[in-house]
Amino acid sequence: MTNEIIAIALLWLFVFIYSVAASIDFGTGFWSMMYRRSEQTSATSIANRYLSPSWEVTNVFIVLIVIGLVSFFPGATYTLGTVLLVPGSLILLLLALRSAFLVYSHAMEEYEKALSIVSGVTGLLIPALLIQVLPITQGSFIRIVDGREELLLGKLLTSPSGIAYAFFAISSTFFLSSLLLADYSRVADDKDAYRIYRRDAILNGPVSFMSAIFVLAAMKNEAGWLYNNLFFYIGWMAASVIAFIIGYSALWWPPKKGTMKGRPRIAVVGVVLQYLLASYAYGNAHLPYIVYPHVTIQSAFTHPNTFRALFASYIVGFAILTPGFIFFWRMFMKDKRYVKQH
Repeated sequence: MTNEIIAIALLWLFVFIYSVAASIDFGTGFWSMMYRRSEQTSATSIANRYLSPSWEVTNVFIVLIVIGLVSFFPGATYTLGTVLLVPGSLILLLLALRSAFLVYSHAMEEYEKALSIVSGVTGLLIPALLIQVLPITQGSFIRIVDGREELLLGKLLTSPSGIAYAFFAISSTFFLSSLLLADYSRVADDKDAYRIYRRDAILNGPVSFMSAIFVLAAMKNEAGWLYNNLFFYIGWMAASVIAFIIGYSALWWPPKKGTMKGRPRIAVVGVVLQYLLASYAYGNAHLPYIVYPHVTIQSAFTHPNTFRALFASYIVGFAILTPGFIFFWRMFMKDKRYVKQH
């Protein structure tokens, strides 16, 4: 395995972790807004309880992605920085707005309603904008003018690919977040919230799966090179479908104990595995290009000595951070004293 492959694999791992964690985080904000006025259930309370500590951890990975890209592939930063200037600035603005409300809402209760609305709306807009990076890197929406790359933003946002990817991001956000909140509700022994989030997961599962089909259909017409490369990894795509079927069906499995139908923890694991397998196939099919056809992992790669030093620092950093992530998971996701908050 070459240095370039190791670096891009590590960077893609950051992207995958952030995409799953952020989808759950953004979707939780949307469900909090949706059920804010519901008096029969505690669905909003469950969503806010998860959202309160999770968004800070999620933002760690977007920082790692940017630092990893600049460190490992400095040759790609000019192209990506140029074409992502407008959408990237808009994403940062929305993230800053959302983060500000999440911070100050805990100190000033009068902002609770505004927080719910801002968190819910940005929970739809940010994923739809973030995922546009994928069709941009496929090369169909970049043109060269006087030796400089320009993003055809209008064409992107109105193209089948742009619309299909946005639909996929939003439906995946709904599906992943409702699955995890169902599991969270089960840990909290909140039957009403569990019933609602299980229902949402059942409804959004097929929608997210069909949205992936729409992405492939749009890809066939606008990025034929990538669509054809995916067939070399058809086994991984098939395994992804099997993981989805297992995870989705777990919502009907008989419980180990209690009366709440389904095994949401298995459903979460199965669906995350589905996305992992599909991401592996997509990432390999995209190689060697970072931005097709202008930037490859070889042309953008840093000096080998710099890579070795950076890679060692990442290993040390993860050795330090991993115990903290495990502690966070046990404290906020499994400790019933926090989850229930009686």
